[in-house]
Amino acid sequence: MNTAAAGEFILAKLEKDLPQDLFYHGVHHVLDVTWAALSIAAQESVTDSESLDLLRTAALYHDSGFIYKYKDHEEEGCRIASEVLPGFGYTADQIQMICGMIMATKIPQNPKTHLEEILCDADLDYLGRDDFKAIGDTLFKELTHRGLVADLQTWNARQIEFLSAHEYKTDTSRRNRGNVKQKHLQELMVFSKVKNDA
Repeated sequence: MNTAAAGEFILAKLEKDLPQDLFYHGVHHVLDVTWAALSIAAQESVTDSESLDLLRTAALYHDSGFIYKYKDHEEEGCRIASEVLPGFGYTADQIQMICGMIMATKIPQNPKTHLEEILCDADLDYLGRDDFKAIGDTLFKELTHRGLVADLQTWNARQIEFLSAHEYKTDTSRRNRGNVKQKHLQELMVFSKVKNDA
């Protein structure tokens, strides 16, 4: 399989065809998730080249469905991967594994394999990072622009609910991101209480 060419193809397509109002789900997010996935994989002792190539491909294709639809974009991403990747030498079994990883990122996440767990954690890596607020602001902008969130108060309530329910799947992400994620949750709860009391 020619992973480099498959990656170049989808990045060029994303640059050209993704809607301009995807302030969060843009190419920058895809590259961030790909970096995070490979970083987590290294710390999770995933070393075989095929697994790493499949993980990298899944990360690059995981949000490609946004080109055509917002809701259920994961299924659309699988369709794109299934159409495109045979041309780059991927087997049916390899594409099935890639689709498994893409579908595992659908909220609520439900990974079944180690690679699926890694991609799930990479997709939400920012929840436990210092750039959480800056990245969250881009998601808020995207959702309000699409009429999916009414205002900041609703958004903060949704973030509190999401962070409270979310659990990282890998030991690496729990260790590296868990404490900072909890700090963000506590800050949001304090901020929300202050706003509600005002």
